[in-house]
Amino acid sequence: MPKVDSAALGKEPISKLLIQQSAPASIGILVMSLNILVDTIFVGNWIGSTAIAAINVVLPISFFIAALGMSIGIGGSSIISRALGANNHKKALKTFGNQISLTVLLTTSFVIAGLWFINDLIPAFGGKGDIFEPAKIYYRIVLYGVPILGLNMMGSNVIRAEGKPKFAMAAMIFPSIGNLIADYFFINVFDWGMAGAAWATTGSYFVCFLYIFWFFLSDNSELKIALHHFQLKLDILKEIASLGFVTLARQAVVSVTYLLMNNILYKLGGETSVTVYAIIARMLVFALFPVLGVTQGFLPIAGYNYGAKQPERVRETINKAILYASILALMVFSLIMFFPQEIVSVFTNDKSILKETPIAMRWVFAAVPIIALQLIGSAYFQAIGKAMPAFLLTLTRQGFFFIPLILILPKYFGILGVWISFPLADVISTIVTGFFLNREIRLHLKPSEMKSTSAKY
Repeated sequence: MPKVDSAALGKEPISKLLIQQSAPASIGILVMSLNILVDTIFVGNWIGSTAIAAINVVLPISFFIAALGMSIGIGGSSIISRALGANNHKKALKTFGNQISLTVLLTTSFVIAGLWFINDLIPAFGGKGDIFEPAKIYYRIVLYGVPILGLNMMGSNVIRAEGKPKFAMAAMIFPSIGNLIADYFFINVFDWGMAGAAWATTGSYFVCFLYIFWFFLSDNSELKIALHHFQLKLDILKEIASLGFVTLARQAVVSVTYLLMNNILYKLGGETSVTVYAIIARMLVFALFPVLGVTQGFLPIAGYNYGAKQPERVRETINKAILYASILALMVFSLIMFFPQEIVSVFTNDKSILKETPIAMRWVFAAVPIIALQLIGSAYFQAIGKAMPAFLLTLTRQGFFFIPLILILPKYFGILGVWISFPLADVISTIVTGFFLNREIRLHLKPSEMKSTSAKY
């Protein structure tokens, strides 16, 4: 891969940059989500449909801990992008060193707590009845590798902040391929069941870590940190925390959502409904990979040009990112609406699940064509370092709207109330985000405003 300097983010045409940044991010997310999807297919066909529900119970717990690394990575990467844009290399190095120290400390602490309360957490997240034992097996093994996963998520975001999306893509591809190969041998050949699925996942984290570790030691990275950069600095920690808290809060709400969904669905329809949601949750990640890729590609471009005080380029980045992501979202919507039965049949041959899932999936994806505005809008405030609006807009969909809806609507519409909560939350949160993004562009993306406020943020 040719060496790319981060300064290109402030010079190249925006359309070209968005493609350069988004395509690798999309491919990386595609491979990662394919990994999760195929992993689910393997588990469903080789172990059983209850195993799919078991993994769905465990993921929000382990991913919340790993999200500490993601939040530190995204929060610090916003600082790094703006620091590189302002030619402040010293601050970028200090930030990266602090990111590593903070990730190790926090993820390790939470893993210890997660293992200590294992018997309480699994039932709380819906791991009841036949789901409990396989969930416990999977949870314990996967949690061992979560600190490494946290470092991986942090590191891949820093790689993007340097303007090296192809390397970030590779960091997602290598472990995904390794996991699928390990899945085949550990589950199908060695017949290790849930333990095999868990060890395959944990092993993939270490593969990713080795690649990221190599990247930062090689000449491809501009961030050559020394031992003194690992020393925690309060001012940098505060800035990382204020921005990273947005991502952490989002994942916390996702975990709470899983908790509520699994328990509500278990009460309404038992293990079958929990399995239906598990399949749809994986399809949400898989099907939306191009939209999420554009959002990932958007972040370093917006952050760098904001730091470089180029408001016109920032405005163009916002407009084109929303346009491209919306077109991709419409394509995803069409695929789900026309082929839900065929998609579900790949996961299982259970007749009850095949009957219920396509209907639910259509409802869940009903408002997908408009979600680009919500994703790009909330990501913009995070990219430019405005933590509070980023935090509030991030919580609009699931925290402020979706959770209240799934608590209220099922009382009147039963299980249908759960599924129609998805598009209602998407529509309302998109309207709110659009209002605040439009106001921000009109009021603050002016040359005079950029000069006077960039130092503040």
